[in-house]
Amino acid sequence: MISKKIILCSQSPRRRHLLAGLDVDFETDALDMDESFPNHLVKGEVAYWLAEKKSTTYTKPLGDKILLTCDTIVCLGNEVINKPQDLAEATAMIEKLSGRMHEVYTGVCLRTQTKQTTFTVCTKVYFKPLTEHEISYYVNTYKPMDKAGAYGIQEWLGYIGIDKIEGCYYNVMGLPLSKIYEELLTF
Repeated sequence: MISKKIILCSQSPRRRHLLAGLDVDFETDALDMDESFPNHLVKGEVAYWLAEKKSTTYTKPLGDKILLTCDTIVCLGNEVINKPQDLAEATAMIEKLSGRMHEVYTGVCLRTQTKQTTFTVCTKVYFKPLTEHEISYYVNTYKPMDKAGAYGIQEWLGYIGIDKIEGCYYNVMGLPLSKIYEELLTF
């Protein structure tokens, strides 16, 4: 089992819930930071870079704890789709994803006072074609604003709209649990 306490640097209630499922001792701490990234980065490089940026931005003493920072992005082809700014943008994002395959990348950085490791996990998500009514219902009923790609796989749109996934389901929710557990065992 994992003996060190973890600091989950995230405001996401989904990430807190997921990490609790690993039965590890952890605390959470919020980090307010600009999530912009260099334009030359593509796909998984963006998530990797943002996870490391969050880790280096966190300057509180770690003691004997492990800092866990992460970032999840959605990519449609080479286009990075982050969190929507408003309901119109959320609608447009889901319309783009409708009937297509996209990739969800989560970059994860684990750091102690003496070492660090960073990795990225990718999951392919296949949406069925969605109707205008389905998209409107989801955007107006659920909370797409705090989610990369404007949707949560664990919510109504995921239930009715996803044909299949290739890779880690929990990665799409924001934490690739099996990979994190595997890395923590040797960290």
